[in-house]
Amino acid sequence: MDTARPNRLSPPGPQRWPIVADGLKFAALAAVLSALMIHAIQGLGYHWQWYRIPAYVVATTPAGIVFGPLLRGLGVTLQITAVSLVLAFLIGLTTALMRLSGSILGRLTARTYLELVRNTPLLVQIFFIYFVLSPVLQLSAFASAVLALSLFEGAYVSEIFRAGILSIHRGQWEAAFSSGLGPWHTYRRVILPQAVRNILPPLTSQAISLIKDSALVSTIAIYDLTMQGQAIIAETYLVFEIWFTVAALYLVITLALSLTVAIMEKKLTVTR
Repeated sequence: MDTARPNRLSPPGPQRWPIVADGLKFAALAAVLSALMIHAIQGLGYHWQWYRIPAYVVATTPAGIVFGPLLRGLGVTLQITAVSLVLAFLIGLTTALMRLSGSILGRLTARTYLELVRNTPLLVQIFFIYFVLSPVLQLSAFASAVLALSLFEGAYVSEIFRAGILSIHRGQWEAAFSSGLGPWHTYRRVILPQAVRNILPPLTSQAISLIKDSALVSTIAIYDLTMQGQAIIAETYLVFEIWFTVAALYLVITLALSLTVAIMEKKLTVTR
């Protein structure tokens, strides 16, 4: 047997020239977009004042260096996002299990919740919870924002969980039941761990959507990142500089989340 013969089933190694060609195409596209942006900016006749922006990110006071209003708003955005993300996952998982249960009442309740939430705008839901429910339930603006975001995103998360659970082969259920596991332990030990691995990318997309949707809570006087940006613009008229900075901060958050989930997904793939 000729042991020097290469294995035809092995994946091909990285090819140098296609990578270089892709890099050149990307550089050309970036150059064209940059030229168009520079031309559009010059046509505006806008007086840029980027030197004033650092003071709104990190401020220097006699007591030392403190967070500026943009970073303080970013902290509020992260708090709202973190709490809403946990609640959205819990609501989504519960709704998915109710839709897959044998209870007619459970399926009807879950279906009603999904149809109501998915077919109405998030802004309307925020206003309804803040102006109608919060006076009755004595909810703060922060709690109203978290509740609205959790319910809205939880409806979409539930469909992601349901699709992940249904993607598990029927044999997994049969093997778990034959081992003496009940429905609860089957979900917890067999089905959900496999489902989460399959649905991690769409869950990440939904989490990023939640971060961007959190900008709407500024409409109920919560001084998150977006509201802080609006307040600074009203005071300084630094329209483009502030909005570009706000967009960059949102981009940093979403990229960090995407990178973290990518690392988690890689570790889960290795441990399979």
